[in-house]
Amino acid sequence: MTTEDDKGRRTATVSRWLPFSCVDGPGNRLVLFLQGCNFRCPGCHNPHTIGLCNHCGDCLAVCPSGALTLAEGRPGESRVRWQASLCTHCDRCLEACPRSASPKTHQMSVAEVLALLRRYGPLLTGVTVSGGEATTQLPFVVALFAAIKAAPDLAHLSCLLDSNGSLGETGWQRLLPVLDGAMIDLKGWRESVHHGLTGQGRERVLASLQLLAQAGKLAELRLLQVPGRSDYLGAGGELDAGLATFLQTLGPVPIRLNGFRHHGVRGEAMGWQEAAMEELERLSNALKVKGFGPVSLPPL
Repeated sequence: MTTEDDKGRRTATVSRWLPFSCVDGPGNRLVLFLQGCNFRCPGCHNPHTIGLCNHCGDCLAVCPSGALTLAEGRPGESRVRWQASLCTHCDRCLEACPRSASPKTHQMSVAEVLALLRRYGPLLTGVTVSGGEATTQLPFVVALFAAIKAAPDLAHLSCLLDSNGSLGETGWQRLLPVLDGAMIDLKGWRESVHHGLTGQGRERVLASLQLLAQAGKLAELRLLQVPGRSDYLGAGGELDAGLATFLQTLGPVPIRLNGFRHHGVRGEAMGWQEAAMEELERLSNALKVKGFGPVSLPPL
């Protein structure tokens, strides 16, 4: 039998956390960015959160401050150790990693996150778990949200998930009882476009959107506009008919439009064109004409 103490000790590999954010859901939120993602988006703005460190040691030679060392773990096993006190956050280790991973991660337990929430609680609206892809560490997310809901002094905080929508139905059913809402990305409409922008198919994403909408827990649908690659609009500037039909199955849902930017990206996506506000406004108008929304645009 799993006790509450056992759940409190459950840990996740965390890339970083923010005590306050107003862009990761409504209000003022504490945000956890978990390490690891099952998508391979060429245009990812946080590519260092995709992979998991395999402790190869390639990053040690490029660290100018000696913050990274090889330390003995299990017998005969060396592991990269990060000393935060020595780190200057030059990010040379992130650039050197062949796995799009970060050696600057740490393990956080449910109990440690609860302690942070209690420290900042009077100023918070809730907590958002993001990534990477948060659902790749599903047991931690379920345990964390359950612990928040069970704590009288924290139960007022809303528990949101920022996800690529790849979680299967069984996983969502485990999460739904303690989830207040999920913000889901749909990065392309047609299968070929979605695969080109994420490295994965769209089937699970569409299923997740419908499941969450039916449960009343689809907090936000996010559409990414990449000039010359996105396929939400037809040749005449109208909303794609298939997308419109799908959106109707979701019912009323807030939609946030994100325009592709070069910030943080690497490789081929550095050569992609950035989305102009006029392009996002055309997509916004096409959605509104069909009665979808409310639609939010990114700030200038």
